Amino acid sequence: MLSDQKFEMKRDDESRLHIARRRLCFVPDLSKFSMLRCVCLNENKIREICRTSFNCCLTELCLPNNHISSISGALRHLSCLRVLLLHNNQIKCLDETVAELRNMQDLYTLSLYLNPFTQDPQYRLYVLHHLTSLQLLDRKEVKPGERRQAFKTFNTERQRVLDSIAFGRRALPPPAGRKEINKNPPSQHGTRCTNSLYNGTERPSAIRPTQNSIVQVRVMNWSGTGMAQWNPVKSKPAIDIRTVKTR
Repeated sequence: MLSDQKFEMKRDDESRLHIARRRLCFVPDLSKFSMLRCVCLNENKIREICRTSFNCCLTELCLPNNHISSISGALRHLSCLRVLLLHNNQIKCLDETVAELRNMQDLYTLSLYLNPFTQDPQYRLYVLHHLTSLQLLDRKEVKPGERRQAFKTFNTERQRVLDSIAFGRRALPPPAGRKEINKNPPSQHGTRCTNSLYNGTERPSAIRPTQNSIVQVRVMNWSGTGMAQWNPVKSKPAIDIRTVKTR
């Protein structure tokens, strides 16, 4: 076992710690180093990780080329982690691994290749679907097309709903026997409709604002008209008809 003096850091580099190729079988207690932000323990013989090994402010953790079989319950408190390297280990359960990393909202670089679960053909899409903050996975940049494919693969119910609504469905042609109406509004100076639905005639809505209309109103004065029992049959009723034209 290495003594505590082995982990003493210089004041100029107190936020970083590199312990590589030391044949470590476990992760030493580093939680007392409150200023520690980056830890590199690559190429050792570490088999397991304890929850109390790291402080919650850690942003970079490098554990590649070890013998780690599981990280369940050991890293979920590292909510500030941005870079995590776990490639070339013996981690077998993909579900537990992804569940352990879900709370890391700032995780943008993750390396998991050369672990047993990476043999699954849908491994990459599964990780991208659950860890949406990733920008670099296994040294490959995450592309928007991969995210869309991951969403369709692992969220089929929601994708089905999106496909059923209007903006997610392909536009259908008009039914047979009906002509499609041109939805483009007429120009400011033109009154002719180019749509074949009107067969070259003028569109009423386009004519109305540009032409003056004449309304003829006839007012009949019934006050001077006698009743049938008052006037003889041969006499003509005195009906006053007035015509008013408005423009």
